[in-house]
Amino acid sequence: MIKSILVPVRGDGMVATVLAHAAELAKQHQAQVNVVHCRAQAKDLMPQGIPLNDFARKVMMEQAIELANRQEDHLRGILRRLAREFGLQDEADADGSVICTFAEEQGRMADVVKHTGRLSDLIVLPKPQRERNLGQSSLKAALYGAGRPVLICPGQLQPDETFAQHVAVGWNGSLPAARAVASSLDIVGAAKQVSILTGGKVQSHGPSVDELVAYYAMRGITAEIVRFDGKDAATELLKSSKSIGASLLVIGAYSHSHETEMLFGGNTERIIDKTEMPILMAH
Repeated sequence: MIKSILVPVRGDGMVATVLAHAAELAKQHQAQVNVVHCRAQAKDLMPQGIPLNDFARKVMMEQAIELANRQEDHLRGILRRLAREFGLQDEADADGSVICTFAEEQGRMADVVKHTGRLSDLIVLPKPQRERNLGQSSLKAALYGAGRPVLICPGQLQPDETFAQHVAVGWNGSLPAARAVASSLDIVGAAKQVSILTGGKVQSHGPSVDELVAYYAMRGITAEIVRFDGKDAATELLKSSKSIGASLLVIGAYSHSHETEMLFGGNTERIIDKTEMPILMAH
């Protein structure tokens, strides 16, 4: 049951995207959205490698704290405005409006995600930008450190009423794929259409796609099988999802270690790099 959705944010221009996706899911599942601003510590805003006397260091530290306070106030104002636009309320109303909370935590975003994510049902993050070295550590912290399912939101994509109404599920019988299936049962169960995408190399001793269809059927979920060909499973999953009109792709993340996939370009990394649609993943 999805009741707590974590949205860690920072000043990277992706606040509207992640909050919009979280709000849409929250309204579908009557969940609470918890927005956490990862605030940089004042010492991290100080110039590095420049010798300073005690007075200069004190003045610059005070300025850094003042700058961080202004940034926090500015971002909080933006978040409250966006929350209202997306139908989220600060306090519960008689009509059962979805709640949105705001908090601030100091430190690295990856550390904040680990701490606050472990008691969340879902963590919503922007698509990592490897060329800018942004987001990889947060994704790793969410999957490995918090151990929670993660919704990746690409670009400036804004969800509409079709979001998560047609869910595509990538299946190869692997342990990560099975965990993704288990982690997404509420979302898949609420969808109007479910498609299981399968093809390429299937894990030995792993459950077949027909067994997954039966697993869903026991829970009242009707799923159709969509088979694809091709050696590049990442490309085929995205292509197939687009061709059938799915608005959300569910996959297992990192069958190999995160570091190995980053070095050698595994399926998860290629899917994240190429995707133009939201992806729900679990490890």
